[in-house]
Amino acid sequence: MTDLPISGFTAPGFEPVQETFEANFADDAELGAGFSAFLDGELIVDLQGGFADRSKTHIWTTSTIVPVYSTTKPIAALTLAHVIDALPAGYETPVADLWPEFGANGKGEITIAELVSHQAGLPGFVDPIDPALWLDPEACAAALAPLAPLWEPGSAHGYHPLTWGYLIGEIVRRIDGRSLGTVLREDIARPAGIDFQIGTPDADHHRVAEIMRPRALPDLGEINEATRAAFLTKWAAPDRGGAIWRQIEIPSANGIGTAKAVAELYGIYAHDGMLAEKRVISEASFDALTQSRVKGQDLVLPYVTEFAAGVMRNNLGLYGPNPETLCHSGWGGSLALGDPDRRLSAAYVMNRQSNSLQADPRATRLIQALYGCL
Repeated sequence: MTDLPISGFTAPGFEPVQETFEANFADDAELGAGFSAFLDGELIVDLQGGFADRSKTHIWTTSTIVPVYSTTKPIAALTLAHVIDALPAGYETPVADLWPEFGANGKGEITIAELVSHQAGLPGFVDPIDPALWLDPEACAAALAPLAPLWEPGSAHGYHPLTWGYLIGEIVRRIDGRSLGTVLREDIARPAGIDFQIGTPDADHHRVAEIMRPRALPDLGEINEATRAAFLTKWAAPDRGGAIWRQIEIPSANGIGTAKAVAELYGIYAHDGMLAEKRVISEASFDALTQSRVKGQDLVLPYVTEFAAGVMRNNLGLYGPNPETLCHSGWGGSLALGDPDRRLSAAYVMNRQSNSLQADPRATRLIQALYGCL
């Protein structure tokens, strides 16, 4: 046992998960963290530990919420799937049919499916922008629409770390009339009592954990134009963590919630589009959401990646043993998964970031311990 504050619930038979969670703190790899898992819709693990602030004065509790960065993306993808039935062609609808300005520079045939599976060739801004543009989602989407793609759309894929959220956010707004964060809150999260938001109001900011950023950059492999635009320019990202950044909606990057909430939402992937025995995504749209769209060498990340319509598939076995698992990681180490064969979902969140692009060792140990108990 560690002297750090650790609390929560562990179902009988899953004690090795709690032991692993505690060991992460004993190894001084954590500041504050949460880990939760559901099996067949039942909560089996819900752990909190450490501190919500860098000065170690506020204990991490069940009410502590934290940014999960790109682990947000599959939750945004669920939200798109929730509304896409309004389009007769669904994911095969050309984006320009909804958003004519997007069709500029040869992008008129890009479908929603291609865009959300990182095939559109828009991983970042090549030419300089004011980084404050990222803090105005509608203006940022409007600035992305006319850009020329960095590769022929549909011919390859490359991860869109930040731009993805502005593009999918605009698509949802044009389908439904509401913002993506509003649809998520009103139709999915709030009715189920799930403590997760994309666009967090001021009233909740006092609950947000402080982030301790990594001391080193991740290994991005060989740098090319797409990688540089995505990650390495001076204008590649906004100032993360301020009040405005929390308030606005960035469906690729600023979802904020608890580990339990993230695991509940990824549980939709483990239950064929159902949440708490209620269907939130039609069977047809869920099938379209989760089918493999691309698999191969990523043009931005130094991996072979496999994407469905906005969620990763477990092609490298980094998220448990099942290749059918739907999953994603976030900047600094957060991770979540939904395993449809086991009807298992799990999420790890924390505020001491590492420089791992995916499969942070802390999260990997927890996932291995979890599967070892099944």
